[in-house]
Amino acid sequence: MFAALVLAYLLGSIPAGAWVARGRGVDIQQVGSGNTGATNVLRTLGWAPAVIVALFDIFKGALAVILARLVFDDALTPALCGLLAVLGHNLSVFLRFRGGKGVATTLGTFIAIDPVIGLGAMAVGFVCIVLTRFVSAGSMIGGVTALVLAVAMTRPLWMIGIIAVLAGLLVWRHRDNIVRLGSGTERRFGEKAAP
Repeated sequence: MFAALVLAYLLGSIPAGAWVARGRGVDIQQVGSGNTGATNVLRTLGWAPAVIVALFDIFKGALAVILARLVFDDALTPALCGLLAVLGHNLSVFLRFRGGKGVATTLGTFIAIDPVIGLGAMAVGFVCIVLTRFVSAGSMIGGVTALVLAVAMTRPLWMIGIIAVLAGLLVWRHRDNIVRLGSGTERRFGEKAAP
């Protein structure tokens, strides 16, 4: 189990955003928000690189859960591997323990743990982004939605706990965004990043 958690962390640590940007001569950690996630890649490099990064980050969260299911009979261990993949994305060993905010990787983990909860959270978060054009707000609301759905659908206590931790991480990683949302200085979806 320890080996599986370490491997899940390393899988989550793969910094697709940083590597894609580096391939185009850009240090993604030195532009925009400094995060390695798809939103900053979109603002810096455009749609095509951002879609690649988003899909990879979703995939690695889901893959950590799916691979663990092939080895372990219980449902808890794969979910913990998903959590470690998110931590790997947020605190990548390849980027001196820096990274992104874990939105896409968390989404992949949610979908792999419970597709109904994951897709429900994605739908609510997407609607919020469309209505407000704030990716940060949609991301946090999506995470909270996952927790509400898990409780409302009376999922096992361990699942509710892991989803609560993941939702809490999303909010914590967006704490600066919360301040900017309150002050009216948060960038909206589609706005270019300043160097």
